[in-house]
Amino acid sequence: MVMATVVLVTGGTGLVGKALQHIIETEPVGSRYGKLPNETWIFASSAEGDLRDPAQTNKLYEKYKPTHVIHLAALVGGLFKNMKYKLTFLRDNILINDNILHASYTHKTTKLISCLSTCVFPDKVEYPLDENKIHSGPPHESNFGYAHAKRMVDVQNHAYKEEFGCNFTSAIPTNIFGPHDNYDLEDAHVIPALVHKCYLAKKNGTPFIVSGTGKPLRQFIFSYDLAKLFVWMLREYDDVEPIILSVGEDEEVSIKEVTDAIVKAVGFEGHYSFDTTKADGQFRKPATNKKLLDCHGAFKFTPFEQALDLSVKWFVENYDSARTGVNKKP
Repeated sequence: MVMATVVLVTGGTGLVGKALQHIIETEPVGSRYGKLPNETWIFASSAEGDLRDPAQTNKLYEKYKPTHVIHLAALVGGLFKNMKYKLTFLRDNILINDNILHASYTHKTTKLISCLSTCVFPDKVEYPLDENKIHSGPPHESNFGYAHAKRMVDVQNHAYKEEFGCNFTSAIPTNIFGPHDNYDLEDAHVIPALVHKCYLAKKNGTPFIVSGTGKPLRQFIFSYDLAKLFVWMLREYDDVEPIILSVGEDEEVSIKEVTDAIVKAVGFEGHYSFDTTKADGQFRKPATNKKLLDCHGAFKFTPFEQALDLSVKWFVENYDSARTGVNKKP
């Protein structure tokens, strides 16, 4: 008898959870990135249980009896929140992760993949970033609470494997963007923040002003591409060591190129400029995707402008329901 597979996605209504849902619903069944026959996918939201609480986490596992878990849930925030609430980010994420890992062990989950972030890497490090450098120095001061909590997942994965033989692993994506992002101007990452700002400038007929020089370089991964790679990991990647999920180092894009693409996608025709009195942040922090390409083989990433265009169209069409931080109801 074939055992039914149940894949539980925590944080299932966020940027990556929604992308996974899209891929599972649109890729052909049984294909490399598609769902399997006899497989149920559950996209759990925070409304289904507070994962900081072990009892509520256990209840979630008892309800769905997952055979596989993709753990995306986290307390996340932009730079300002990370700096202001270091202990909250540290403690809440440690609790969430510890509960998910332990529930996956006690409920005999076949496989668990947790999502980390490139902020786990040391502040002072030789580039490019690779999977062996995670613990080779302290993370950046601005988000050390969040970064340490995420690092501990890697430590726990190794410990669960060594002590109990658990198949637990983790993924480290670079900067993710796509539909269903967080567009709250107080707290959003660079692409959704710029998309929202540009949208408002067009709507209100005001100038579009971008902080910094536009020169820093970043690697961005489209959420739909990342979702395919999570499905691939679920099926084919069984190593406890983390793996960076990213476009190549040669795919870095400057903030100016990002802004130009956003201006084009939004159809903004007003005046746009860079406020060079504002700080730029790190010039570049490239990560290598060599391990990914060695393990997966060649992967066809969506061209940046095409992915951005799709993301902007989604935002414009769904402005009223998107996470903008704006109270749009009178």
